[in-house]
Amino acid sequence: MVLLSVNVNKVATVRNSRGGAVPSVVHAARASLEAGAAGITVHPRADARHITAADVRDIARLIAHWQGAPAELNIEGDPRPDWLELVHELRPHQATLVPVRPFELTSEAGWSPDTDPSVLQQQVSALRAKGIRVSVFVDPVPQAVSWAQRLGADRVELYTEPYARAFERGHTAARESFEGYAAAAELATRLGLGINAGHDLDLDNLALFRTLPGLAEVSIGHALIARAIFVGLPTAVREYLQVLGG
Repeated sequence: MVLLSVNVNKVATVRNSRGGAVPSVVHAARASLEAGAAGITVHPRADARHITAADVRDIARLIAHWQGAPAELNIEGDPRPDWLELVHELRPHQATLVPVRPFELTSEAGWSPDTDPSVLQQQVSALRAKGIRVSVFVDPVPQAVSWAQRLGADRVELYTEPYARAFERGHTAARESFEGYAAAAELATRLGLGINAGHDLDLDNLALFRTLPGLAEVSIGHALIARAIFVGLPTAVREYLQVLGG
């Protein structure tokens, strides 16, 4: 079964819109894990507009002392100095390197395969030396997958917004997009890379995408938290787990 990591950034966005501590990202993480999620994802940005470094530490403590089924912490972000310092301090199960563009509302693309790999190779090596599994956020194209393998990453996270937009256009477009992802996934497997995916996956488009060859984990935040507004977070998590389980 494909594992579900719940991204709780949107919970922090709601909290920050009012100030204070409500709703609690730690309570959201706990509720997600109690409902069966395999992990929690956070993406602390430089402007701290949602998840903060303090939030990440609080969630790391929750997971470190979690008494239920094994749970993982995945910290996403661009490898800027303060992000790297936080990740090295907390040693999460997984670190996902994500490119950040100025003034973006959310992630808009994976790493360009034209990016000079030398600095990132050093960062990936240092993270892996701490026992941290490293995933790299990439577009579903062969050049990007091969570039991630040259970095020394353990996994790729396939950027799935293009698939989500294709799904909205109908079955034929969704299938054509999915085939491109399947080719990227098959190449990743041949190169020894694990496969994660995320961005704009939801209860509808996930039914097809969960069949991607070799898919290990999906990270879902916006759609899941939006659904939780109407049905509650534990129910929303269980709905996603049901889809992932087929």
